[in-house]
Amino acid sequence: QVQLVESGGGSVQSGGSLRLSCEASGGTYSSSSLGWFRQAPGKEREGVAGIASDGRPTIADSVKGRFTISRDNAKKTLYLQMNSLKPEDTAMYYCAADWKIWRSQLLNPTAYAYWGPGTRVTVSS
Repeated sequence: QVQLVESGGGSVQSGGSLRLSCEASGGTYSSSSLGWFRQAPGKEREGVAGIASDGRPTIADSVKGRFTISRDNAKKTLYLQMNSLKPEDTAMYYCAADWKIWRSQLLNPTAYAYWGPGTRVTVSS
């Protein structure tokens, strides 16, 4: 079992940047698949970026070129660098972890069993 805690959310103006972090405890971190998801009010949770145990990322088209996902296995920490933020990026952001996820499923929230409580990101125009 793994516990996840996100940090780094906040309020920024359009065009600004934020870096989210997700610290993990427990579990065999280096072999896990990890993902960042977001959920805006009244909308379904959507995959933003995922990263497999081999370090290869998968980025959603909606944020491609603006968001970067990375992991530090030694620190058991997952990162999401968000640049050129837009008001439509406003949401609660969650990290998730699981094992034996097919690469094609990295952005599918139903593929993950372990979730953090989330961190809020607000982008104003």
